[in-house]
Amino acid sequence: MNDVLPDQDYIWDFFEQTIRNWMAVYGYKKIRMPIVERTDLFVRSIGEVTDIVEKEMYTFLDHLNGDSLTLRPEGTASCVRAVLEHNLLYTGPQRLYYSGPMFRHERPQKGRYRQFHQVGVEALGYSGPDIDAELIIMCADLWKRLGISDVCLQISTLGSVESRKLHRSRLIEYLEKNLDGLDEDARRRLYKNPLRILDSKNPKMQQIINDAPKIMESLDKDSLKHFEKLQHILVDQGIKFEINPRLVRGLDYYNRTVFEWVTERLGAQGTICAGGRYDDLVEEVGGKPTSACGFAMGVERLLALILEGGKEIPDSVPDAYVIHQGEATDEAAWKTVSYLRDQGLNVILHCGGGNFKAQMKKADSSGSRFAIIIGEDEIKDEVISVKSLREKVMQIKVGLLEAAQLIKGV
Repeated sequence: MNDVLPDQDYIWDFFEQTIRNWMAVYGYKKIRMPIVERTDLFVRSIGEVTDIVEKEMYTFLDHLNGDSLTLRPEGTASCVRAVLEHNLLYTGPQRLYYSGPMFRHERPQKGRYRQFHQVGVEALGYSGPDIDAELIIMCADLWKRLGISDVCLQISTLGSVESRKLHRSRLIEYLEKNLDGLDEDARRRLYKNPLRILDSKNPKMQQIINDAPKIMESLDKDSLKHFEKLQHILVDQGIKFEINPRLVRGLDYYNRTVFEWVTERLGAQGTICAGGRYDDLVEEVGGKPTSACGFAMGVERLLALILEGGKEIPDSVPDAYVIHQGEATDEAAWKTVSYLRDQGLNVILHCGGGNFKAQMKKADSSGSRFAIIIGEDEIKDEVISVKSLREKVMQIKVGLLEAAQLIKGV
C-alpha cells in the first residue's frame, strides 16, 4: 500500500476530472458503495475456487456480532448488491460507474498495490451486443483523452451457460488425459473450476493449455451471433482488436463477451482494463434475471502510462501569495486574502513572520503567479502592491478591485 503525496496529487486530479467529463458524455451516473461488505457476497459472485477468494481477500470477523466481513476486492458485486437493495432497476436499465479503493493481498508489481484504486462501469438491463460495443468504444475514447497509446484490445466469448457446461466437460476430459503435466493448483481446480486452469502462468503447463479444447468450438448459435455482431460494430467504428480464445477472466460470473485492454509497457501483467458480460450475476446476488455488462480499470496503472507517455498535465498553482510585515499590516492582509478568495481566486496568506526577502522566496517557491505585498507604505496609501512572479516583471500599486481584475487578466 502506498501514499499519494501532495506533489503527485495533481495527476490524480487530472485523471478524476477527465473521468467525470468522460462519463457525462456517455450518460453514466456515479454510485458510491461502502468498502466493506459481507464476505458471502464475494464468495457467491466471484467464485469460491478463485485466487481472489482463496488467497487475496482481506477478511475479518466483526467482534461485535461475529459477522464475516471483507474489504471489497472488486466493485461489480457491490454495485449489483446496491442496485438490488435500492430497487434501481424498477425504473429501467441503469448506466452506472464508481471509483475508489479496492483491496487484494497479492504480489506487488509495477503499478499494482494491495490497496489499489479502480474505476468501474456497469450497464445493467441491456442484453444486446450494442452495449458491449459501447463499453469498449468508451475505453478507446478514454485512452485518447488521457494521452495513452500502445494499448491493444483483446476480445473473446465464453458463450452461454450451456456452452460453458459443454466446454467444461470437454476440457475436463482433455485435462484428465494430461494429469501428469498439471501442477498441484491445477489438479485441485480440475473438477471445481477447470476454466481457471487456462489462466495459469506456470510455464511448464503452457503447451497443455495451448492444446486444450477452445471455447469457440462449443459455442451455441445465439452466443456466436452475439459475438459476430459485436465484432461487426467494432470494425464499423474503427476499433482494432484481436480475438484471444484463452481469455477467460479471473471471476466466475462472466459469460459471453469478455475483453481486456493490455500493454507491454508495464511488465508481464499488462492488463490495464478488463470486463465483459455477466448476465447471471444479478440473479446470483438475489435479484431477477437481468442482463448486464461492465468493466474496471486500475487507476495506478493508468497513471503510470500517462506519465510515461509524456502528456503535459498542468499542476494547479496559487493565483497569489500575500506577504506582509508588522502588526500594523495584519488586518489589511486578512482583508486582502478574504476579498480575493471571494472573487474566486486561490490565495495563500504568508504565516510565520520573517522579513520581506524571506517571504518573497516563499512566494516564489509556492508557484504563485503573483505576489501581493503589504507594507507600511501600502497601509498609508490604502493600496496593495501586486508583483508578477512568472511572466513580465512588473509591480504596481492598486486597490483591491483592480488587483483582482489584474490577477484574473480582466
